[in-house]
Amino acid sequence: MYQKDEAPSFDNVPRHIAIIMDGNGRWASKRLLPRTMGHREGMKAIKRVVKACSEIKVKALTLYAFSTENWRRPKNEVNYLMDLLIEFLNRELQELHENNIKINVWGDYHSLPPKCVDEIERARHLTQHNEAMVFNLAINYGSRTEIVRGVKRWGQDVLDGRANIDDLDEHMFSSYLYTHDIPDPDLLIRTAGEFRLSNFLLWQVAYTELWITDVTWPEFTREHLFQAISDYSKRDRRFGGLNSPKREGKNVKSKNI
Repeated sequence: MYQKDEAPSFDNVPRHIAIIMDGNGRWASKRLLPRTMGHREGMKAIKRVVKACSEIKVKALTLYAFSTENWRRPKNEVNYLMDLLIEFLNRELQELHENNIKINVWGDYHSLPPKCVDEIERARHLTQHNEAMVFNLAINYGSRTEIVRGVKRWGQDVLDGRANIDDLDEHMFSSYLYTHDIPDPDLLIRTAGEFRLSNFLLWQVAYTELWITDVTWPEFTREHLFQAISDYSKRDRRFGGLNSPKREGKNVKSKNI
């Protein structure tokens, strides 16, 4: 385990890390606390991870903050999550901006309460020219919805004469997705031990390395992040090809926390 507050040097830092933040409710339940307290503690984990990724020069970080399915949760919990989003942006925006971090929001965030939309627009506008790292929040996001949205946008371009149906390939279709201007995730982390993608970046994670831990999101530290990256750096990403020469004959295994 890495020492606290030590930012290690990695030979192979993922350009883009995506995280499914899971386990806030379970963290709270084990402590006989309301689920909302788990979400509040999870907000602290977000700050830790954003700071750590910035320190080691990750170029893009994407967090699955609120899915299109999360509207099914109790109304008081959803309202609390909306208030927590506003609080997070109010509290952290200036520091993120000072650290040259750009904020993007993926999903139909215009369907959120007006106060949330205003804060999101303010954050996007203030940080739009920042270049050190892109911090993407997937809010009211679902990957199937994103893909359907992309198909509709491409189809409209075909109807309007801006695109030719015979030119459609994977590269062109990717340009119609939220991730059009950044690389696909190199590493996907999921906390709380669940082994599913939960409708998150289904198109983009075709060759992404997965790292799953039983640690719940409120307990997730910079040391856990560094362990995930260390394990990632030992893997041989073949993309359907053969082992790279330097890995040939080696059996490199990863161990999750």
